[in-house]
Amino acid sequence: MTNQFADFGIAGFGYSLGADQKVEAEVLTEFVDDPERVLQWGYQTFHRAPEDVTAIELSARAARNAIEDAGLTVDDVDYVVLALSDVPGYLNWDASSALAREIGVRLKPNLLLMEGCVSGVTGLGNVAGLFATDPSLQNILFVAVNRVSEYHRNRMRVNNSIHSDGASAVILRRGHEFGRWLATVQFTDPDVADWFRTDFGGEVAPVAPADWSSQTQANGLEAVVDHFRTDPKGLQTFVTALNQRLVEVTDQACAKAGVERSSIKKIIHLNDNQGSFEEIAEVFGVPISSTSAEVAAQHGHMGAADHLVTLAEYTRSGELVSGDLVALIGISIGMRWYCTLVRI
Repeated sequence: MTNQFADFGIAGFGYSLGADQKVEAEVLTEFVDDPERVLQWGYQTFHRAPEDVTAIELSARAARNAIEDAGLTVDDVDYVVLALSDVPGYLNWDASSALAREIGVRLKPNLLLMEGCVSGVTGLGNVAGLFATDPSLQNILFVAVNRVSEYHRNRMRVNNSIHSDGASAVILRRGHEFGRWLATVQFTDPDVADWFRTDFGGEVAPVAPADWSSQTQANGLEAVVDHFRTDPKGLQTFVTALNQRLVEVTDQACAKAGVERSSIKKIIHLNDNQGSFEEIAEVFGVPISSTSAEVAAQHGHMGAADHLVTLAEYTRSGELVSGDLVALIGISIGMRWYCTLVRI
């Protein structure tokens, strides 16, 4: 099914990653005092950018690669959209404008999305709205980036993923047949919106206590346990619902697109740990090879950049070919469950 108001596809891919770091005990001890816990997650490599490389620099490299891959120049870009996960470089600052300046796109509109890693997927739904409401748009540059601020967040203590640095970019072109967007759906459980927040640096608590350090801050999952401390049955119910809601949001997207879930060729989940992929494969009733588990182990969790990097790798390797249906799914801060369907 083609959406007559927002008919667009992917005309070019690009990405830029931080330096490769092997997931070995001696590397992990810089971040945690129990490296065995992290080794059990099944990651082989993660990406860590040099201290002087910012999210905007990663984004600009990915953007230039996507523009070149699409056979365009910056003058052909009608709109710049940036999905930024993790802590921004500055407060009271528009990172999408900074990206536009960095790559030389001037006097064109920009959009900044900051809903965590979800915005790298649901942002495609935002782009659908732009195409639907402005017939003059032809080429939209969509960039998703994650650059861990190690002052604010310990990349191995946020949750049960290793957080990586990387940016992905696509040129989304009206009427393009390849990588056609079909539908985007997301829903939230706002009662638990605070679980993975960064407590210091914002308006409520701008300055961290003198003895605070991201190296020793509580794991985000400890907030989950605290929330259900007096309600163990509630915790059990919530854990059971976690992955089932991924199926529900995918089914809703399939209904919107007029396709069957059984026709999905590849389920691209955020770059979670290998145990989570096993659970997701089970709840979807598919072999783990139908998920993106193998790619996730090579990159770590790059926030908003995960899904488009993975999609690029699968299409360039030939594992995904014309006509294949792909589901981009995940769970993000908010908490949000989300799915975007793409037809290769």
